[in-house]
Amino acid sequence: MSYDLAVWEGERPADDRAAGRVFTDLYDHYLDSKVDHPPTERIAGYVAALLERWCDITEDVGETSPWAAGPLIGEAGGPLIYFAMRWSMAEEASAYAAAIAASMRLVCFDPQQNRLRP
Repeated sequence: MSYDLAVWEGERPADDRAAGRVFTDLYDHYLDSKVDHPPTERIAGYVAALLERWCDITEDVGETSPWAAGPLIGEAGGPLIYFAMRWSMAEEASAYAAAIAASMRLVCFDPQQNRLRP
């Protein structure tokens, strides 16, 4: 079982419902597309910040990484990253991921609960 987060560039939506629509549109355009969209510089920087705290699961020998898939940058496309965390570390890792997103002025959205993360 995993916990997923979506992080993207752009203005913070007015509410959770608007955020859900933005997420769906971005996902459809950048991740569920036959066209390869390399991550933007800001999203690549966000991933690098996450990997400073925990290694990529592809390099995790001691099973300390919270990421459920790797390489983590492979979960990004254009201005969006949609990534999964192992359930056992989801609380700590998602709080950190949301804080880093906020510090970088990125939008953080929880698609399971269909709500913006503070």
